[in-house]
Amino acid sequence: MAGLSPAAFAAALAIALFAGVVKGVAGFAMPLIMMSAFSAFLPPQLALAGLILPTLLTNLSQALRQGIAPAAQTAMTYRRFLIATLVFIVISSRFVHVIPERAFLLGLGLPITLFAGAQIAGLNLALPLQHRARAEWVLGAIGGLYGGVSGIWGPPLIIYLLSVRAEKLETVRVQGVVFLLGAVVLAGSHLATGVLNAQTAAFSAVLAVAAQIGQFAGNAIQDRLDAQAFRRWTQGLLILTGLNLVRQALSA
Repeated sequence: MAGLSPAAFAAALAIALFAGVVKGVAGFAMPLIMMSAFSAFLPPQLALAGLILPTLLTNLSQALRQGIAPAAQTAMTYRRFLIATLVFIVISSRFVHVIPERAFLLGLGLPITLFAGAQIAGLNLALPLQHRARAEWVLGAIGGLYGGVSGIWGPPLIIYLLSVRAEKLETVRVQGVVFLLGAVVLAGSHLATGVLNAQTAAFSAVLAVAAQIGQFAGNAIQDRLDAQAFRRWTQGLLILTGLNLVRQALSA
């Protein structure tokens, strides 16, 4: 499938399954894990296409886990972040072929690692309440800029939610809603760029099934985590993903 050997295809399925488990536990990091692992053996555009449908399916499940009404309320509450993210995904997707890989990876990995490390060290990095609206516009735009070229727009949202100390259920639901709508726009944008086509969409659909199975398993783990453990999971994953992005930049 998609011109891959059986071994490469099996590896892609295993990665999607594992990424789904992590997403089920923490609510994010699936595209980060998939892109980081896929980069070792897949062409960049096939890797990007491969995560589009898994992102759509798992975020639909995550956004609606507490029902349609809470999801709709979340979309209204975080509308500034959503609008900025969606607009900039559309804009940046046009530049998927021209942005230097090293600059992109360093620009995403270093801030994520430093922020999460500071949180774990106990530094107070909470955003002042009077600046929350501005922060949503700015961080949403940053997420959208990265999202259009990489399929990854979660870290700025996670940073914002950690800063304002959103509670566990709200954090997971917000992620699901923002990521779902972003994934819809990303899919549409890359249908236009040709990254998502008949061949790559079939590959992505198979990975989506594996990712959804993994997410169901991860949800069972998430339900048993208290708020503090959940926050530590989130911070730890941010550091690991940030360091991995920096590693990839230095080896690019």
